[in-house]
Amino acid sequence: MTPLIDVLLVLLIIFMVIQPHNEAKLPVKAPLPAPIDLKPRPETLMLTVTADLKLALNSRPIEVGDLLPLLKDLMEQRSVDERTLFIKAPPILAYGPVILFIDLARGAGVVTIGLTED
Repeated sequence: MTPLIDVLLVLLIIFMVIQPHNEAKLPVKAPLPAPIDLKPRPETLMLTVTADLKLALNSRPIEVGDLLPLLKDLMEQRSVDERTLFIKAPPILAYGPVILFIDLARGAGVVTIGLTED
């Protein structure tokens, strides 16, 4: 008779091998080094989030409810290659609100989203 621990060990190994690996596959591109004398283009969009969740789009204060329609209008005026938004948030800010702003931006038609910290 085979000891029960051997049977459990074999079953454990079988279940570990057949376990599917569901990994989230997000496209990530490493940024290219920027030239030192490069100035930001005026059409660059920067969404700044403060620690108390106040928003500013290119230094202009906006409300959370106005973000989606405003971004939709701005993205409709741009070509697909220029639909970029940078989100600047302090490192102490929780992960959830930043993900909400990323989802809102995607829903408004933003193609590329860059994250920076304060």
